[in-house]
Amino acid sequence: MSAELTPASPERLEIEPIGHPLHAHVIVPGSKSITNRALLMAALAEGVSELQGVLFSDDSRYLMSALKTLGFELEIDEASAVVRVAGKGGVVPAASADGTTLFIGNAGTAARFLVPFLALGTGVYRVDGIERMRQRPILDLIEAMQTIGVDVIDELGTGCPPVRILANGLTGGQTSVVGANSSQFLSALLITAPYAQTDVHVEVVGELVSTPYIDITLRMMEQFGVTVDAAPDYRTFQIKAGQRYKGRTYSIEPDASNASYFFAAAAVVGGSVTVPGLDEDSLQGDAQFPKVLAQMGCDVVYGEKQITVTGPVPGSGQKLSGIEVDLNAMPDTAQTLAAVAPFASSPVHIQNVANMRIKETDRLSAVVKELGKLGIRTDEYPDALTIYPAEQVTPASIHTYDDHRMAMAFTLIGLRERGVVIEDPKCVNKTFPNYFDVVKTLY
Repeated sequence: MSAELTPASPERLEIEPIGHPLHAHVIVPGSKSITNRALLMAALAEGVSELQGVLFSDDSRYLMSALKTLGFELEIDEASAVVRVAGKGGVVPAASADGTTLFIGNAGTAARFLVPFLALGTGVYRVDGIERMRQRPILDLIEAMQTIGVDVIDELGTGCPPVRILANGLTGGQTSVVGANSSQFLSALLITAPYAQTDVHVEVVGELVSTPYIDITLRMMEQFGVTVDAAPDYRTFQIKAGQRYKGRTYSIEPDASNASYFFAAAAVVGGSVTVPGLDEDSLQGDAQFPKVLAQMGCDVVYGEKQITVTGPVPGSGQKLSGIEVDLNAMPDTAQTLAAVAPFASSPVHIQNVANMRIKETDRLSAVVKELGKLGIRTDEYPDALTIYPAEQVTPASIHTYDDHRMAMAFTLIGLRERGVVIEDPKCVNKTFPNYFDVVKTLY
């Protein structure tokens, strides 16, 4: 490992600033969002699927482990990033008369996607995780499932895991789901709905956050052979019963959320970064994050299967501009932008991101607290955040709250300013285990 990123201990990693403009070509591993959806659709499918470019991280490993516990056959080739899944056509092989607990750590997608999926089985299943997972809401999904004939409860009465499902198939019918807390509840229902006994009609109540993730779900369902009749405004969704996913070879895109850190590195340090495998037509909404950087003064080129961001070089006379931006559609990039913001010439206001508070940690409060340690002024609102230009950055040790995105985002500040120490750097294992190895390639 290079000297720039050698941790003093497994618990702390000091980031060395980069003293030159970037000229980097960065390979980013597969998308967590696409990987976990593909694993579920492949397990539900008729026939064998070969998933290529699979992300191997804590979250995806929890889901793969859960599928194996449930009796699905997975042939895993981690070195080649390939997983072959023998689909069971909507059957959960392992009946669970005495109750099977699936432990999913703090993997929100795994927890939420598995709960409707388990309704297709026979017997009692539980989904549980670490203490933080037991604080992350899932009641909206539970209530939506109860309406369409599933015997499911939050065992502790908190509206959070552990969740118990007494499974005997999915009846179907009409239901509604609250959209304001997480789009994953709707995606979870949509993925499993084709296997209900009758058609499923889902109505979204209130504002639907993170709609690009619904686009991912719908486009992937179609790629695996299932269609959804979605209203143009995404208020209602109709899924015909009897449709089946078909086993196929499926290539997974690089993770656009994780690519955002390297695009942002170009903005913070100056110079250019190219990420192959993504373009303007990507499945993932977060592939649009470079357009936010463009509004701040970066040059952005969407090529054929690659994106390049070029940022102003510090001391060149060119500076990033402040911006007011609504990140409701891509909240996972809010921390990335918060790390770029101190280097802008005017304030950056990030709005409509209340659902950041129910992620791996309360991300709004965490960002404010850790930027404060660095001497960076911020204003916190219930659903928004303003970051002011930094006259100077105070060296500090950054607490990461067991949140991979806190570690990855605050690393960006350390690439520009000396004295930034990342606590618990291994928390990036959740979605990007080799993140710091990839960062090394920038030096």
